[in-house]
Amino acid sequence: MILTKSEQIGVIACPGAEEFAEDIISNLKSIYIKRYTRRLNSIARRYEMEKPEIIKTVNLNKEFSSPRPYSSEDIHKFKPPRYRIPVRFTRFANGEVKSEIQNSIRGMDLYIVSDCENHYPLEVNQGSTEKHVFSVNDHIMMLFATVDAAMGAGANSCVLVLPAYPYARQHQKKGREALTAAWFGRSCEFMGVSRIITLDIHSKAIENSFKLMSLENLHASYQVLRELFQIVDIESEDLVIVSPDTGAVDRNKFYATSLEKPLALLYKERDYSKVSKSASDNNITSIKLLGDVKGKTVFMADDMLGTGGTLIIAMRTLKALGAKKIICTVSLPLFSGNAVESFEAAYKEGLFDYIIGTDAVFHEGDLYKKAWFVKARISGLFAETISRLHHGISLSSLLDNRKIIKKLLSREKSSDNSSESVDKQYIDDSEETI
Repeated sequence: MILTKSEQIGVIACPGAEEFAEDIISNLKSIYIKRYTRRLNSIARRYEMEKPEIIKTVNLNKEFSSPRPYSSEDIHKFKPPRYRIPVRFTRFANGEVKSEIQNSIRGMDLYIVSDCENHYPLEVNQGSTEKHVFSVNDHIMMLFATVDAAMGAGANSCVLVLPAYPYARQHQKKGREALTAAWFGRSCEFMGVSRIITLDIHSKAIENSFKLMSLENLHASYQVLRELFQIVDIESEDLVIVSPDTGAVDRNKFYATSLEKPLALLYKERDYSKVSKSASDNNITSIKLLGDVKGKTVFMADDMLGTGGTLIIAMRTLKALGAKKIICTVSLPLFSGNAVESFEAAYKEGLFDYIIGTDAVFHEGDLYKKAWFVKARISGLFAETISRLHHGISLSSLLDNRKIIKKLLSREKSSDNSSESVDKQYIDDSEETI
């Protein structure tokens, strides 16, 4: 690995994605420091040199080849790349938006992070305390403006980091309607985007609409199971994996196979002439269970949680059929509308025990304070993906993480809960410099 190549990585945070981007940057620095330390130790042994002398030589070469001097830096200490690219965002009174990159990015590989599902009030205009609520379309337009600014400023490449792929549910035609998921991807491709990194995309068929652009579809199953093992004893619990609908069968089959547990299915019939508006106002007409949940602990996995109506109905059905405990996981916990209040009421009613959700979608502290919500952090997964892509390293172990899940499960079965060595290959939280 050419470690100096990491100097060419730049991370841009679109409005609303600042926290997730900062977590990615922190993890990138940790990954870089860990690899640098490993290389430093190897070279020190091989050439019988003192580490401070090696670091000084590396800093000399870096400063000699840099267009800007490092006069304020300690030549005896190594510091990782800054990664962060400052951008000035503007929203005009008529709703138009503008992105202006503040530093030179010529020749850099940019990773633009956008949380299109962040609908909290955002401070966009620099120097103004006025806040604006961005719709998905507002986020997309700001993203397009940022990509255009980056390509126009001479970036070598642009990769979009979209934990929630916008319009992913509009991926197939049922009538005279647009395939908006495909249109969004083709628009990114037309603007020069080389790759999209996303999480648990609603339909893998979306990727088939691209000609040149690549899509990396990550899944947080390892991170979810790590949290699940903190609240459930896999060995003593009578656990059954339940797919909440036919569309989630493959996802839940993966968990059932990995955990070596039985798989059940909830079959729902819907009235598609009706649009689900809330948890209590949805389009489900009937629901049936294929399998047995009586006296068992149920684990259900889905890709996204919107209003949550169908999930609450599924929970109520499973409880009526004798389920002892219900735990759900969602990759994209949108919690649209009054979903948080609906699930709080369902929790108090005793319909479920926990919901494990990733931090792919930003939420303020109120959700994270709920007794029933467990947050699974995935910024380390995205940082490792970015690092591997940039250095040309295989993503196989990240896209297919069955081996590391198997190691995690083996530790649980042997009552050894020290999973730190497994975590290390994803993230080292240390921020110290050498």
